[in-house]
Amino acid sequence: MPTPPENRELSPFTGWTRAHWEDTADRLLLAVRPYASPRHGLVDLPGPRPSWSGARSDGLEGHARTFLLAALRVAGARGEDPHGHLPRYAEGLAAGTEEPGAAGPDSWPLLTDVRQAVVESASVALGLRLTRPWLWDTLDDRTRQRAVDWLLPALEPSPVDNNWWLFGLTVAGFLQDAGIETDRAAVTIGRSLDRIEKWYLGDGWYSDGDNRAFDHYNAWALHFYPVLHAHLSGDQDLLDRYGPRLRRQLDDHVHLFDADGAPLPYGRSLTYRFAAAAAPWLGALTGHTPLTPGATRRLASGTVRYFLDRGATDERGLLTLGWHGPYEPAVQSYSGPASPYWAAKGFLGLLLPADHPAWTDPEEPLPAERADTVRPVAPAALLIQSTAADGLVRLHNHGSNHVSSDPAGDDDSGYARYAYSTRTGPTTPPDQPDNHFALVVEGRVTRRGPATPLGTGPDRAASLQTPLPGIRILSATLAHGRAEVRAHLVLGAPDGTPVRQTGWATTPGGPTAQLHPVHGYPQATEPVELATGATLQGGPDTRTAALHGATSGPETLFVALASLTAEPDPAPVTTLATVQVTGRTLQVTWKNGTTSHLTLDPEDL
Repeated sequence: MPTPPENRELSPFTGWTRAHWEDTADRLLLAVRPYASPRHGLVDLPGPRPSWSGARSDGLEGHARTFLLAALRVAGARGEDPHGHLPRYAEGLAAGTEEPGAAGPDSWPLLTDVRQAVVESASVALGLRLTRPWLWDTLDDRTRQRAVDWLLPALEPSPVDNNWWLFGLTVAGFLQDAGIETDRAAVTIGRSLDRIEKWYLGDGWYSDGDNRAFDHYNAWALHFYPVLHAHLSGDQDLLDRYGPRLRRQLDDHVHLFDADGAPLPYGRSLTYRFAAAAAPWLGALTGHTPLTPGATRRLASGTVRYFLDRGATDERGLLTLGWHGPYEPAVQSYSGPASPYWAAKGFLGLLLPADHPAWTDPEEPLPAERADTVRPVAPAALLIQSTAADGLVRLHNHGSNHVSSDPAGDDDSGYARYAYSTRTGPTTPPDQPDNHFALVVEGRVTRRGPATPLGTGPDRAASLQTPLPGIRILSATLAHGRAEVRAHLVLGAPDGTPVRQTGWATTPGGPTAQLHPVHGYPQATEPVELATGATLQGGPDTRTAALHGATSGPETLFVALASLTAEPDPAPVTTLATVQVTGRTLQVTWKNGTTSHLTLDPEDL
């Protein structure tokens, strides 16, 4: 297949047109064909290991997620299917539901037996909904009934209390459209929306469950399913409720993309990669977006190119488990070889007609390319910081509680770090975490543990942690340009307790990380480079700077200046800000002469 030519007049940033999206979808779909079972019911992709749900569930996942991609490709072409994608999936649907739960070469696991099948039922149902005139309506009654029987258990309450509630909603939406079990479907839709309403915190942000988990699931699940359902069903009341929330989420979401196209790697399921483009496309599809059409395509095309240009597919054309290429530490135990194909959600833009402005308007720059920005996200207690000189985005985390509840366990590196960026990734050994402040007890660093948000402001975010019983750490980040002030007030620690502050994990040839002691650390201390192993975006020669100090008295304040930049030959971070400390109060004078004041007192923040 010849690659479509780039169009740098229409797309000056990426060169991509709609033809590139269609071509990429076709290549991904053709690459998985050799791994289909005899009647295409399962797609058994090679991989380093099966998921915890087992190989048959993984085969269903391969069918369901690639079917969603095929559905978007064919529905976007208004039924044209030059590569014959849909007939294969129609045959697979018939074969998979012929004897579900059996051990045949094509049979699907039952939703009542394998929880992961509930997840995949949503992709099957959404694919059927999108392609109904060309697939579902052509099936015989017996095949349709078997498919319905397989899908119906998804209408029961969710077995997992997070975004999983929306899988039942998605199945119910298809059945409702098809005139099947409509009353029961309506109950499922209402129950699912009622549940996620409990987690809506305002300004477009949901927690993914009761645990203050904030990550990409906000965009590619908690907004994706309700808004797309409202759009496909023509339910204006639902769209009036959920559309403005999507618009507000996109106000923040667009700031999480690097000028090179990278979405910010924060949270779990990072192997879905360019699923991060789903929400911007959904905004264009429904009209609920703050983004111009040109900015929408620039974001989405830039994200897909970012991954494809860095080896997201292997020599067979298969998406791998990882970020750029394979990377086991970024993969969850529930992920199987076909899990990356939820990247299919990022192809939602194909539902827009070819003459839509999102395809025909010239690309426009992203926020990270236009100006230096420090942007608080109050509901999630996050602080987004980007710099136009290098297009790099950083996220300062003072609101995530998605961490282990076991005092002896390790925090999830995707949630527990104080900072993340689009050009670095969290280190994996738990004893040497990057972007972390800890006590050192018996030679081991303490966990961060759950973060209690203490507020955000135009240039700041703060939180409170309890790493050990009776000891609290009040932390705050101030940001300006590429400069960061990191402050930690340790309360209740025994006198002389060692502490360690680490900075960004970088590799040779990557961005430059700087970390400088300001207060509380011995002024003679020089940053120490720690060998910390591989990271998401770096090799085994990753290095992380660290500062060391010790508590003195019932409370001790530690302050450091930090920076991460891709600018060539950057000036020392000490030239970017001057920090004066008086008791618990910091006065920061930035390089441009503006000042910030911060008092580390829970009652004042």
